[in-house]
Amino acid sequence: MKAAAFNYQRANSIQEVIQLLGKYGDNAKLMAGGQSLLPSLNMRLSNPEILIDLQSIAELKGITQIDQVVRVGAMTTHTEIENSPIIQQHLPILSEAVPHIAHRAIRNLGTWGGSCVYGDPAAEWPACAIALDGVMVIQGAQGERRVLAKDFFLDLYTTALEPNEILVATEFNLSTATNKHYFEELSRRHGDYAATGIVCQVELKQDVVIDSRIVYFSVASTPLMALGVQESLNGKNIQSLISPEFLSSAIQMAKSEIATLADLTNSAQMKTHLVGVLLERALKHIAHQ
Repeated sequence: MKAAAFNYQRANSIQEVIQLLGKYGDNAKLMAGGQSLLPSLNMRLSNPEILIDLQSIAELKGITQIDQVVRVGAMTTHTEIENSPIIQQHLPILSEAVPHIAHRAIRNLGTWGGSCVYGDPAAEWPACAIALDGVMVIQGAQGERRVLAKDFFLDLYTTALEPNEILVATEFNLSTATNKHYFEELSRRHGDYAATGIVCQVELKQDVVIDSRIVYFSVASTPLMALGVQESLNGKNIQSLISPEFLSSAIQMAKSEIATLADLTNSAQMKTHLVGVLLERALKHIAHQ
């Protein structure tokens, strides 16, 4: 199939985008890398009156570090994130996640912001943003506002963006030498959508867990935090996390609190089993990292 007819405009500034969104409302679609949008246009799942191309807006691109904050522009590609020295040094879990995203051709064009705004529950970036306690920087006609990543992803393909708003960037506090992390996703083949995935970030002080974030993706309509497991980790010595007793308790807790949903190829029961498998791998890796 081919896309239905639409108007096209390449915007040159964020303000121009906001003005166009104000004019066309729900009849406008923003195009970042186009890796999800273009197939939906061709299958006529999306039928906008106008397509607004963001490629020429320099202020949406790039990765910068200011003091203790790393800012990832919405139009930064997956490959740019993978290769960034700033990301590799301060947010290495993002670099490690990139090879799991589809295939190289898609990673060269697909963007951070496009993935986050699309809100696919099987995507890597929403879960990573939550695990790293990211802040989504949003701009609209009323100015700029900030939303914690954990509050940004509302439901299946649904985010906290209002119709006349655009995601500008995501900001992260720097990871420290006392942080340990783990990323893994399980899929039938490399490049396929994950059956289940996990992003784990743990902060230590003298080998004691003082903060933890465990986020699962491709398990439900949004990424899900294992809040009970996180609470059980806090205050524990890092080596105690891999004792048989603690592992068994944590796995059962994760399975009970992560309410999985079936997808086209994986049952909810299978996903619940994988929740436990990935948690055990994550805790063992962190204890020996």
